[in-house]
Amino acid sequence: MSSRLASFRGPSTPTSSPAQHKSPNPPASPSRLTESTFHRKTRTLLLELQSIAGTWEDLVLIDGLKAARELVDTRTDLDNALKVIPDKTPRSRIVIPKLVVMDACIVRLDAVIAKLRKQFLRMNNVIENLELVLVDAHKVKGWQWVQQEPLWVTWSLEKFVTRVPQLLKPYHRSLALHIDLANQLRDHSATFENYRDIINQWVAQPHLEGAGWEAAWEEICEAEVERWSSS
Repeated sequence: MSSRLASFRGPSTPTSSPAQHKSPNPPASPSRLTESTFHRKTRTLLLELQSIAGTWEDLVLIDGLKAARELVDTRTDLDNALKVIPDKTPRSRIVIPKLVVMDACIVRLDAVIAKLRKQFLRMNNVIENLELVLVDAHKVKGWQWVQQEPLWVTWSLEKFVTRVPQLLKPYHRSLALHIDLANQLRDHSATFENYRDIINQWVAQPHLEGAGWEAAWEEICEAEVERWSSS
């Protein structure tokens, strides 16, 4: 958490879980006409985090997985083809086309890693912007409003801003894992079992299990952010 948030730690600590039941018209929730700039900015930034997490999933489970599987399948096909051709038969006509495909797959994996780095940077920037919303709200609305007043349902602005950075650690670990897995896929001498384990880890994204956006934050935003589903 940024050092500029240290001064916002108040004497009372809100509970960690979201409201279990969100009433259709909670008394403390601002109406569309009375929502402040701070409400709108907070919702917009949370939606951006949701979008980043969705892009992350697409990069890993669509683009990255397709390139990784094609790389492994092409290597396997090449190994099988080389096992059955006679010793004196020229191998270049078999090997070269497969190497071209494998190199292209590695280029695509590198592109996926670069895009994941970009999404992680975007996530950091959004969280920094949320911190700035809190700082500005404190100047305009005062300490009690940012720490004790529910922004929509039960969570205060301060609670949103101080909890969201918890996303960074699992996504940073997941980025590091995929960088390592992409490097392992470059090894032409790995066994089929090694490749299978790499693919399984790629799909599982173990560091996001229970800690990624969908698992940790989507339900909270559904319960605590007014008009979340219709945004």
